[in-house]
Amino acid sequence: MTSQTHLAIDGYVDAIPIPGTRWGTATFDLIHSPSNADRIAPDTPDTMYACTTGDPRIAHALLNEIQPGDLLRVTGTVVQPDDPTDPALLAVDAMEVLEAAPAPVLREMVIDRYADYVVIFDADSDTVPVFTAQGLWVGLADNPDAIATLIDIYERVHGGDA
Repeated sequence: MTSQTHLAIDGYVDAIPIPGTRWGTATFDLIHSPSNADRIAPDTPDTMYACTTGDPRIAHALLNEIQPGDLLRVTGTVVQPDDPTDPALLAVDAMEVLEAAPAPVLREMVIDRYADYVVIFDADSDTVPVFTAQGLWVGLADNPDAIATLIDIYERVHGGDA
């Protein structure tokens, strides 16, 4: 990692934000388009930022209110990786929703609740991501039939505290 810069970026959320590796954190991808295409080459590509936040309030909003296609203004520290093919990394410390995406039509994905757990069924995949209702990562079930086993293992390891 080389240069670090503190700045504000407007961009669209690329996919559903996911919980980070610790409580109160979240990660998401943001697509930033050049703001003035007349002043730069027309073939300038969009920039993808791999974003993370350690602010529990921002993480809560990301995990409960933000959806793909929302236009956000995020402020934070951006770090350009040494490899130019890797996305720039942005540690977000402030977020504002500039424009909400139209209400999504969930055709291929279903979010379901199993008591204190949340699972995401995707028609394109047999695997099922499992989280606690508080957004903590439980694991990836190999198929829907393995969800209960994964939850049982998680509860044994964590003492039943979901």
